[in-house]
Amino acid sequence: MLSRFKSLLLVSLLLTACAPRAVPSAPVQAATPSTPVSTVAALPSSTPAAPADLTPLPSSTPTTQSISVSAVKGNLYIRRGPSVAYNSVAVLYDGQSAQAQARDVLSNWLQIPIPGSSAVLGWVSIQTVYSSVNGDVSKLPEIQPTDWPVPAFVRNCTEHDMAAEPGGILLPSINNFPANDVRINPGTYRVYDTDVEGSPEVLKVDLREGSAIDVRINGDGESHKCPEP
Repeated sequence: MLSRFKSLLLVSLLLTACAPRAVPSAPVQAATPSTPVSTVAALPSSTPAAPADLTPLPSSTPTTQSISVSAVKGNLYIRRGPSVAYNSVAVLYDGQSAQAQARDVLSNWLQIPIPGSSAVLGWVSIQTVYSSVNGDVSKLPEIQPTDWPVPAFVRNCTEHDMAAEPGGILLPSINNFPANDVRINPGTYRVYDTDVEGSPEVLKVDLREGSAIDVRINGDGESHKCPEP
C-alpha cells in the first residue's frame, strides 16, 4: 500500500510540473475619448457690433459743401475785383455755372474761375436777379482785395446837359464846372443830349479803369473844345 501511495504522489507532482503557468495580463485601461471637433466653440470672425446706445464714429471726415453760382435770366459780368468799379474780364453766360472759391467781406461778391481758364479768377455779383447761388456762402474763405480799382471819368465839354445810359447818369454842362467831370464805373455807355428834343445820341463810349473821355459834340451837332486842365 505504501508503495502505491508513493506512485500516485509522484504522478501528481509530475503533472503539476508540466502544466504551463498562466501569466496574468496587464489590466486594460479605457481609452480617453478625444474632444469632438463639433463641440469646440468657434472664435468670432469679427469684433462684435457696438451697443445700440453708442453713436458710431464716422468712417471719414465729411467733405466741405460745394458752393456754386449760376447766371440766370441773362449774362453776368466777371470783374477783376469785387465791385462794379473794376474792369470786366469775362462773362458768365446765361445757364452757365461756376464753383465759388471765396467771398468778399460783405458776401456780395463771389470769386470764381473764369470759364475756359481755371487758373484765372474773377468776381461776380450775387446781389442781382441775374445770379443764383447754390450753397452756404458763409462757409467760403473771405478775401479783402488790396488792388483797388482805378477811377474812370466822362467830362461834358458842351453847354448842354447830357445823360449816360444805362443808369441815367447825369453829365452836367461845362457851365457847372467842376461837376461836369463825372466818375463812372467801367462799362459800355451811350450818351444822350437831354437839352435837345428827342434826346439824340451823341456818343458811345467803352469805359475802362483809368479812362478819361470827353463829350465834345452836342445834340445839335455843335462841336466844343474842352478847357485845358
